[in-house]
Amino acid sequence: MTLALPRRALLGAAALMPLGAAAQTARRAWPDRPIRFLQGFAAGGATDIIARLLAPAMAAELGQPVVVENRPGAGGTLAAEALARASKDGTTLMLINNGFAVSAALYRRLPYDPVTDVDPVSLVCSVGLVLLAGPASAPDAVADFTDLVRRAKAQPERLNVATVGVGSTQHLVAEAVQAAGGFRMTHVAYRGTPAALIGLRNAEVQAVVEPISAVLGQIRGGEARALAVTSRERSPLLPDVPTVAELLGQPDFDIQTWYAVAAPMGTPEDILVRLDEVTRAAVAVPDVRTRLIELGVSPRSLGSRAEVRAMVREEIERWRRVVASANIEQQ
Repeated sequence: MTLALPRRALLGAAALMPLGAAAQTARRAWPDRPIRFLQGFAAGGATDIIARLLAPAMAAELGQPVVVENRPGAGGTLAAEALARASKDGTTLMLINNGFAVSAALYRRLPYDPVTDVDPVSLVCSVGLVLLAGPASAPDAVADFTDLVRRAKAQPERLNVATVGVGSTQHLVAEAVQAAGGFRMTHVAYRGTPAALIGLRNAEVQAVVEPISAVLGQIRGGEARALAVTSRERSPLLPDVPTVAELLGQPDFDIQTWYAVAAPMGTPEDILVRLDEVTRAAVAVPDVRTRLIELGVSPRSLGSRAEVRAMVREEIERWRRVVASANIEQQ
């Protein structure tokens, strides 16, 4: 026999529901509508490709569409501002990368606080950068990393290093490598990777800094030579190329481009827990994992959300030190 309780009694029972049960109910309710997945760069770039790989796998876990929304401009800060101002209900997320930390160091004022407005939740993948030289047959070509350092120390700023722009991640990485090695080159900014590689081929510059994934084809095709990678460990994609850490005898030198899923700060804890689970599950999908590796990035996670948050804050401080030591004018 089933007893029908009065409506008032049912409301009272709900009010007395244990907090844990209430949290589980809230967790099951999220998400109840499609999720916006922001990314701050143009379509077709690495961040866009990775976001679009993750989105369907996350949607399959969540039972709601995850829609990638491109908001390019100002080094990703337009998208980060939109995230910071979004509702704290888990329906707006963002794929941030190390450019988020670089912007925090480079801009005097941002329309959001990168530490208190944005909450990095789950690390997705990372990739080292590579210092390139032109073919050995090119005029003024350096023999290897040691030769580059020797020549740059002998004649400071005579050699040129190219990146995709002043204040770009590549620019700051080039500055960090020079600071670690105690040598100086002249920075030359190009509009995009293809233009920088043409400058290398034409001997306008002697070195280029780029993420491995962006120039792997040129390295394998012999159009450029990899002198050193910036990650602490050698890249599985370039196992014969030494690390800057090895070459300089500085085992702690480790710079990588990373990608992480973030939410607005203040998003409920149960949603953040679920988001971390969903992101890890998406990266573990065999097709997603294989495609990430084919793109030249390494799937990667950290033990907890606190570690991800701490990593991003440490990255911000690292790049602030580089901007200050290299006398790069803040924008």
